[in-house]
Amino acid sequence: MSNFKKRWNITSNWQVFVILVVFAITGSSAALLSKPILGLFGITKQATSAWIYYPLYILLIFPVYQVLLVSFGWIFRQHDFFWAFEKKMLRSIKLGFIADWIEK
Repeated sequence: MSNFKKRWNITSNWQVFVILVVFAITGSSAALLSKPILGLFGITKQATSAWIYYPLYILLIFPVYQVLLVSFGWIFRQHDFFWAFEKKMLRSIKLGFIADWIEK
């Protein structure tokens, strides 16, 4: 726990616990929500080749995860931590302009 607290610049074990719970909920939710979103566009396992379906599914998980991470962070009162985490992640994959655009 102390490694997480130092690395993430947080003070309490409770905050570490809440952050880890948010990461867990977000990952599961992103995977669950991506399938119905693909279904809205008529892309289903039955109607689409696996070579097309699974890459689209995996690509869709990424933006859904990003939105959910900040949303669940806000719900669990850790918005500042997750917004900073999100900006760092977007900048590391050369999409920092999105974070800059949102902050304006």
